Amino acid sequence: MSRIQLALRVPELETSIAFYSKLFGAEPAKVRDGYANFALTEPPLKLVLIEGDAGEETRMDHLGVEVESSEAVNDAATRLSEAGLATFEENDTECCYALQDKVWVHGPGKEPWEVYVVKADAATLAKEEHSACCTGADGAAEGEVLTAAAAKGGCC
Repeated sequence: MSRIQLALRVPELETSIAFYSKLFGAEPAKVRDGYANFALTEPPLKLVLIEGDAGEETRMDHLGVEVESSEAVNDAATRLSEAGLATFEENDTECCYALQDKVWVHGPGKEPWEVYVVKADAATLAKEEHSACCTGADGAAEGEVLTAAAAKGGCC
């Protein structure tokens, strides 16, 4: 089963966890330092909360589609690339307390989308300094495969 992911950067993680627990009638599937996620079946949604700066308003961090396998990620990467979209693939990357395979694209308003599979838990929220991620791929031409340097940015 695939599900849509919505990642929000929130000013107060505990307050947001309490609100979304009430909204969805469910507890988070994972809570770590500065991070929580809700893995909902109804509606089919992966809601990710990433703690940002206190006092700032909640904002969208990125969007995604969680799939069941690395093969589904590879199929999405092929389909998106063949459709002329600039893609950036990451395999065995640790981000958001998970080991993942993923492919990134950006919408016309530069909104970052990932198609990803969670392969295992991991110990870190943020990506390593030298790794690529979802923000900063603005300069890619249509159909261009993004390099690590072009896609360098913050974590998912």
